[in-house]
Amino acid sequence: SLFRLKDLEVAKLGDSDVHVKMLAAPINPADINMIQGTYAILSPLPAVGGSEGVGEVLEVGPRVAALKPGDWVIPAGHGLGTWRTQGVFPEETLLKVPSDIPVLCAATLSVNPCTAYRMLADFETLAPGDSVIQNAANSGVGQAVIQIAKASGVKTINVVRDRPDLPQLVERLMALGADHVVTEEMLRKPEMKDIFKSIPKPRLALNCVGGKSTTEMLRHLQPKGTVVTYGGMAKQPVMVP
Repeated sequence: SLFRLKDLEVAKLGDSDVHVKMLAAPINPADINMIQGTYAILSPLPAVGGSEGVGEVLEVGPRVAALKPGDWVIPAGHGLGTWRTQGVFPEETLLKVPSDIPVLCAATLSVNPCTAYRMLADFETLAPGDSVIQNAANSGVGQAVIQIAKASGVKTINVVRDRPDLPQLVERLMALGADHVVTEEMLRKPEMKDIFKSIPKPRLALNCVGGKSTTEMLRHLQPKGTVVTYGGMAKQPVMVP
């Protein structure tokens, strides 16, 4: 087995270290991919999994200036190893966050919302009224894309897989600020043209799936538009039409 529950001694607190009690840590697909060796970044083994979470500071070293006991902190980068009850980390690997927000919100702050923001900001200069299209729209990143785009006045076309609870999913995504929610099957139908009577074709496509889902999504992209791939859930190559 790749996973094993093990008791480890908490490391000795150094002058610039912070002793943290973890409050919550999610399991992201990226964590599993990291463990499977999908990425080129590998931690020295044995390693503690988890790159995201929130913890409470229990104790700080004498040279720690920005944190104090009782503060809430999240990882400042990847690979911190958050799937543990306690840990000692260098101060520079942690970021202080408000302690008056829900624990689960704080625990999921550093991966999905940041990914969504960077993709919306870094590849195209989007203005209010522009549109983006994305698959896996019900994922953590997808939901963050919807909310950030809505706050920026950018329209979203959100692609999801067909499922028995599709009406409830559509309602949930629309409540977050989605402008259109379509299934992968609907991408291939002429009715897609009706969407573009009220909003422009997308300048940006965000792909987390790959394979046919991406190919069909790209057919609706503006000429010279941009596609950003940040995942490959279908484990199939991206085919550009």
